Amino acid sequence: MNMRRNDVNDLQVKVIPSTINPSSAELKCQSSCRLPDRSSFIWYKNGQKIQDETSSTYEGNFSPADSSSCALKGFEHHPAPSVCVHGQSCNRVIYTDRSICASRGSSVDISCTYSSDESITSSFWFSPDRSHQWQNPSQPEDLSKDSQYAGRVQLLETEKGRSTLRISDLRESDSAQYHFTFKTQSFEWRSSLPGTTLTVTALQVQVIPITVHQSHMEAELKCLSSCSPAGRISYVWFKNGQKMMKEETSLYSGQFNPGDNISCALKGHEDYRSPSVYAPKLPSVSVSPSAEIIEGSSVNLTCSSDANPAANYTWYKENEDSPKASGQIFTITDVRPEHSGNYYCEAQNKIGSHNSTLHLIVVTDPGTAITIAAGVTAAVLLLIIILSVFLWMRKKRASNQSSEAEERPDNRERTQPEQDNLHYASVQFSNNQADPLYSNIRSDQLHRHMEEQEVIEYAAVNFNRAGTAPRTRGQETGEDPSALYSTVNKTL
Repeated sequence: MNMRRNDVNDLQVKVIPSTINPSSAELKCQSSCRLPDRSSFIWYKNGQKIQDETSSTYEGNFSPADSSSCALKGFEHHPAPSVCVHGQSCNRVIYTDRSICASRGSSVDISCTYSSDESITSSFWFSPDRSHQWQNPSQPEDLSKDSQYAGRVQLLETEKGRSTLRISDLRESDSAQYHFTFKTQSFEWRSSLPGTTLTVTALQVQVIPITVHQSHMEAELKCLSSCSPAGRISYVWFKNGQKMMKEETSLYSGQFNPGDNISCALKGHEDYRSPSVYAPKLPSVSVSPSAEIIEGSSVNLTCSSDANPAANYTWYKENEDSPKASGQIFTITDVRPEHSGNYYCEAQNKIGSHNSTLHLIVVTDPGTAITIAAGVTAAVLLLIIILSVFLWMRKKRASNQSSEAEERPDNRERTQPEQDNLHYASVQFSNNQADPLYSNIRSDQLHRHMEEQEVIEYAAVNFNRAGTAPRTRGQETGEDPSALYSTVNKTL
């Protein structure tokens, strides 16, 4: 027999007091629904497991403060509410809901009632699923002090013996079990009984096409989640990021273009929108292996596109009506020359479609493929070399022009003084020699430089003017000094 949730939610503990021993009682786990034959049960006392895989009845001694609960084996998350075995005042916690489902961004109230035969000194909510973050894993920690819930948790005591944990701006990471515990001077409720299980889900937009046209479509959209929110909920719809004011229900009907993005959110929680639904973007297509394909080999054509809902893919060959394949990857085995041509992939979902094309070339000779690849490689290398030479020559020309501009003023400065300088040769006559002697005559290199510059150079003749000096040959012979200058100049 298949069990339904209502069957296990309907479990109850029936207490049958003993007529012989006032502290003894027989407990029976039962349901208004028919339970499977030979079912196994689990029994709890004061929230702690006391017996596993036993029958639907349990007999024992209980104090006035004791409470008891039971659960069907395999459905421990749905135990029966705890009951006081003797009287109405005992240590117990009863959760209002065993499971709650809520949408991301919304708020939720998790409640319980509790009692004790002693004065309660402290109480708080905790989550065993977060025990790995407790300083002491065996000691529950107050959820209101957890940094993950900071600013999002409120503790409400609307009446004595009732506690409510309110969590706002729900996140999917908040999905967990939540327990309540309290302490007295001599007792601590540390339940091994399941608490309330919270499931947080994100909203989703469901697309129901009505009429599809070539350029647009008419469709009905539904904002939903795996949870069914309690009460009347208002929704907000967004089209291309802009809020649409006219709709506040979970349904939206209208005309949509392939480029439209549509999302929804709970009113008051617009920051927690559902993922947008939109037509496929331009598909990306590729071929593997990528080398310009050898006859007889195998090739894979791959297509992918961003879309929500997820796109379906269909492959076509140009000038052929029927599709070649469906799915993201189209594999062609034993490739033949006739497989060459244009292939296009169409990505399609309920919102629209988009396609992309690739060109496939099949060669019969492996050498042809190598030659083509080598030719392309050589062309690329040649282009790189030409570009490099052009850039080098351009840089060289710019460098030469810069050097000439820098050297031109220096050349003028060096040349001008050389042209303006007059070079002289000094000739001295000594009284100790019978013939005129020449001295301080510049080198042949200097004379050649002088000739190149076409500069007239003069020879200087020095005469001893001392009165006691002997007379020179010129004086003795009465020769004119100007004649000597002429002679020296001619000699030079």
